[in-house]
Amino acid sequence: MVGEERLGRRTGSTGSVPDRRWRGDEASLALGEDPDPALDRTRIGLEWESGYGAEVAPGLRPHAAPGPATGFSRPTAVGRPQRPLAAATAVRPAQLPAAVADFTGREDLVRELNDRLATPSERPAAIAVAGIGGIGKTALAVHLAHTARHHFPDGQLYVDLGGAGSSPADPETVLGAFLRSLGIPDAAIPDGTEERAALYRAALEGRRVLVLLDNAREAAQVRPLLPGEGAPDCVALITGRAHMGDLDRAHLVDLDAMSPTEAFALFALIVGEERAMIERAAVMEVVASCSFLPLAIRIAACRLASRRTWTVSVLARKLADERRRLDELRAGDLAVTATFGLGYGQLDPAQARAFRLLGLVGGPDISLPAAGAVLGLDVEETARLLTSLVDISLLESAVPGRYRFHDLVRLYARACAERESRAAAEREEALSRLLDFYLATAARVYAMERPGDRMVEHLEPTGHPGLCFETSRAALDWLFAEGDCLLDCVPRCTGETTRRRAGDLLLGALDLAESGARPRQYETVARAAGDAAHAAGDSRTEARARSALGHLYSFTGRYAQAERELRRALELDGEDPVIASRASNQLGIVTNGLGRYDDAERFLGQALDAFRADANEAGEASALANLSRIHVSRGRTGTAVELAEQGLAIYRRLGAPLRLANGMYTLGIALTRAHRLEEAAVHLTEALDLFREARQPLWEGMAHFRLAEMHLAAHRPTKAVAHAEQSLALGGLGGEWRRFSFLTVLSKALLAAGQRGRAQEHWSQAQALRERLGSPEPEEVRQLLATSAPDLPASTDLNPGHREAFGVGPPVSESERRN
Repeated sequence: MVGEERLGRRTGSTGSVPDRRWRGDEASLALGEDPDPALDRTRIGLEWESGYGAEVAPGLRPHAAPGPATGFSRPTAVGRPQRPLAAATAVRPAQLPAAVADFTGREDLVRELNDRLATPSERPAAIAVAGIGGIGKTALAVHLAHTARHHFPDGQLYVDLGGAGSSPADPETVLGAFLRSLGIPDAAIPDGTEERAALYRAALEGRRVLVLLDNAREAAQVRPLLPGEGAPDCVALITGRAHMGDLDRAHLVDLDAMSPTEAFALFALIVGEERAMIERAAVMEVVASCSFLPLAIRIAACRLASRRTWTVSVLARKLADERRRLDELRAGDLAVTATFGLGYGQLDPAQARAFRLLGLVGGPDISLPAAGAVLGLDVEETARLLTSLVDISLLESAVPGRYRFHDLVRLYARACAERESRAAAEREEALSRLLDFYLATAARVYAMERPGDRMVEHLEPTGHPGLCFETSRAALDWLFAEGDCLLDCVPRCTGETTRRRAGDLLLGALDLAESGARPRQYETVARAAGDAAHAAGDSRTEARARSALGHLYSFTGRYAQAERELRRALELDGEDPVIASRASNQLGIVTNGLGRYDDAERFLGQALDAFRADANEAGEASALANLSRIHVSRGRTGTAVELAEQGLAIYRRLGAPLRLANGMYTLGIALTRAHRLEEAAVHLTEALDLFREARQPLWEGMAHFRLAEMHLAAHRPTKAVAHAEQSLALGGLGGEWRRFSFLTVLSKALLAAGQRGRAQEHWSQAQALRERLGSPEPEEVRQLLATSAPDLPASTDLNPGHREAFGVGPPVSESERRN
């Protein structure tokens, strides 16, 4: 291409002074053009409009006499100049783009990098800044170059290497322009990348020059442009989307999104401090919608700044809709999608498919096996593809084996998937494979945690075998690590072909509900699955979703809501063996908690019959444990102990540690009520240890609560206080009525321990909580209050309020039934 006599920044520009004798691409590059006009203005440049200049000087440096630069000859591929040429014009290039006037944030990083540049002993050969498009790599590098330029008095070179476009700059062309900028005559510049690189390194010897290589594609592109070991006082600043870990003597910087404080400051700088401060909360909503990406924040702020009649709240509402967010992040011809599109355009077909399909997945991140399921590939091929996306900053990998998108990149990837001609079929197949993976693996975890429980045999079949685990601990590790991603999969898979499996996934992942770790998320997705099934007339799936929802409500103390959902499940599909047994069992727990003992015994009798008809031994043990709780509530301590022992014997035979904890917990309650306190202490303590090991914080809290009751009955108030305090620390997971019970027991324990002031404080909190709840209290709470004075229990009562309270707490559960 023939160079034009035109100045102005384009992709590939070095800003060098033109020389009419230069050839084609070299002339264009030095003149500020792009060798490929098709790339004109494709790179997002919101931060600044740049200007260039070059200082022509009689000598190379003001502090030293001109050196060998006055006599260069054409070097060989690896050699040094052989013979002197006519004296070259020595220049001190000053090619940095204009300083970023509104550069904000990154103070610690800029300080650290400045220190490295200022200290010869710590000065690297290169600083390579990597990150996704729009993260602010160029702004950081230009700002850093300007703040550090006084350390490089012999000049600063700059080139936009066009790495994000389809035609990245050729290193040979860039070297030709750099050599001319350093004062090398055209006649002395050889052909060939290696020859020019050798001359370039020689030209930099003895100088202190900063080289800014912006928008690089890969290490191979920048390697010829780096100063050599003979120029230890020269440094290259490199920006690019690729992580250049294979560069020698380079300090690598992986640039992340802004902090909330930095994001607010950038937004306020553009729209005005006063305007931002008036609607500070709305500003934080805007920058959060921008996922703290500097380019997105700039675009949003510029849109607002140009619309004086808009409030920040108007902009926040526009950005709140994920489906339109990327469309809203556009200002004129500038858009977040444009910068993401440059990276997407570089992908080969396999990478592009992986990028699109992974964008369909929700959750904070995704594991390597789950990603393999989405893509329908083995783990090795999936790892190769995902690593290649990480290398060019389209994916992140914060920890080994897990991957995540920046939020806006995820939206872009999803939009790419929706644009494809086979979008609907491709999306459904990918999500179906992921659902199969999660359901099959969750069912394995459930089966390991509940030996003898046949529920997994009634779940929908899958096309994926699921992961295998050597130990129960490893299985639980997987479930809790994948919990957010697994639950997020459910509402995405409520179509005709996936709905039943999505509903069954809720049952397979029941430990997420029972642990109390994710009650709101579980509730949301269970309700979404039930509503979708109801709209489709799928009574089986709706019944199972409602059963799961009722299960959750019973564990969080919302008994009225639990009863409604469980009764509806039985009405919808009482013939389903899962519903017939599990919903009835849970209804027994709920009605016991509400003090309706006749109903409770009837439901538990139905559950026991259904479990036995299905040969479900684990379920049978659960129903027996729950019946023990009914007998405790009715004061039948002898039969309560017998029923609990029967259930515990089954759990021991099945060899299920977590279920064993349920059985011991139930027996401990019955033994406490029977005043066999030392035996109760043994069983409750062992249950506590097992709950803790199984990472069941809700049931840890309940075990502490029961131990506090037991120690109060044994006249050991100090130990009762310790356990009551532990139950309260974990009490937020079990609902407000449980927290009320914990506060009540703690106040009684403190009073028995002689700490009347603290007792009064916790008693007041309990009463305030009771008044705030307003809803009818469970039977456990009524019994806790039955023997308590309206104010504070008398200090002489060492076992206040517990004549009827032992063992009444939220019933058992699936194998306890876990209440």
